[in-house]
Amino acid sequence: MAEENWHQARLIPTSGINGAEEQERRATSALLAVMSSVKEFGRGITQPLGAIAGMVETYIEVPFVVGEKRLYPDGLVRVSRGSRNWTASVEVKTGNNTLVPEQIENYLDIAKEQGYDAVLTISNEIPAIAGQHPTKVDKRKVRKVALHHLSWSQVLCEAVMQKEHRGVADPDQAWILGELIRYLEHPRSGALEFDDMGENWVPVRQAVASGTLRASDKTAPEVAARWDALLRFASLQLGRKLGEEVTPVLSRKELAEPILRSQHLVASLANDGKLTGTIRIPHAIGPIVVTADLRAGQLTCHVDIDAPKEGRPATRVKWLLRQMPEASDGMRVEAFALHTRGAGAAELLRDVRENPLLLVSDPTKELRSFRVAVSKPLGSKRGRGRGSFIDSVNDAINAFYREVVQNLKAWRAAPPQMRALSPVEVPDARLTSTALSSQDGADERVTERASGGPTAQDVDGTHA
Repeated sequence: MAEENWHQARLIPTSGINGAEEQERRATSALLAVMSSVKEFGRGITQPLGAIAGMVETYIEVPFVVGEKRLYPDGLVRVSRGSRNWTASVEVKTGNNTLVPEQIENYLDIAKEQGYDAVLTISNEIPAIAGQHPTKVDKRKVRKVALHHLSWSQVLCEAVMQKEHRGVADPDQAWILGELIRYLEHPRSGALEFDDMGENWVPVRQAVASGTLRASDKTAPEVAARWDALLRFASLQLGRKLGEEVTPVLSRKELAEPILRSQHLVASLANDGKLTGTIRIPHAIGPIVVTADLRAGQLTCHVDIDAPKEGRPATRVKWLLRQMPEASDGMRVEAFALHTRGAGAAELLRDVRENPLLLVSDPTKELRSFRVAVSKPLGSKRGRGRGSFIDSVNDAINAFYREVVQNLKAWRAAPPQMRALSPVEVPDARLTSTALSSQDGADERVTERASGGPTAQDVDGTHA
């Protein structure tokens, strides 16, 4: 047999997984074992959950008795430092399996009884808003015990960022973390990516196209939630490549009351046929605004840039063009002038490159800002693959960041320059005035007296 057909031995093999139960047990054991072995990764997972910094210990299938029932949470994590410790029970789902409210509530009761700090759930469900839990539970259960959730996409993102960008001090531990990443990226691991817009996607999309969707339709909120989940998934994917925490942007009101975000999306979908969202990338020129127009079948990404505060309008346009050498000609560029409202001048990038003055509608007004936008065909299928809505959104965001956003830098005024002093000319002694002036200093008066020149008394006639 040729060696190229041999399979390399892996620390966490994907072979031998028979059924959902085995898949879940193996994913749980692999994740928890690496959390305790690679301290940087363990800290990266537990710190956002409120754990103290310390040694991470992990266990699987720890038995507990509640009444007459014997329950086995999938795992348990304990972080200890000195006499202090932080403990959380763990419930894991893989594949398309979803979390069960009754099961979570039982584990919350156990955690309260045992004095644990939290319950952590891990599944392929991505909540619409960060910090939210995808499963509704009795709110009284979470008064004393915190309830946290991680999607497998988020776990994989954290592992990649730690290994490839932040770094792992010990080479052996870095290899172990790489084995976990390899395992989670395998289709048989059950750690799936976001791959479905939900069963209501097609009916809602058709209702939008026909103009029959209403804000009161019960199917619209699920599509709105899936849209926000897709933006979170796209943010995680982009963050893995950049090594930064890329996050969707929400207002304070929307974070405090998530129902407001859902209502806004549903109203926009019913009235305009559009879904919108914003993604923030650390240190980028500005957030990327994503708009999916289901009626037009187009996806638009745009970013706003402040124009330079000095120079002629054409010079400011050229400043922007110099930063987009690889951007496609079909992108749209808009220019907004100071003290004006409404839309500004808009042209395709290829035309602006030939004539920057196309964006200067009024030479007497200063340009305030620019907007660079790109529109792409929008997929319609609910799943993944060619012609899918999910892939078209994810691909457009990545391409727009690569071609435009990562190349843009904010304008900065040049520092003030020191004025060069002209050489001092020595005047002809014959032309030098010896008369005193109110601008002469005290030293000059003393010198004048010492040399026998006239004094103030001599000038006013006090001493003849």
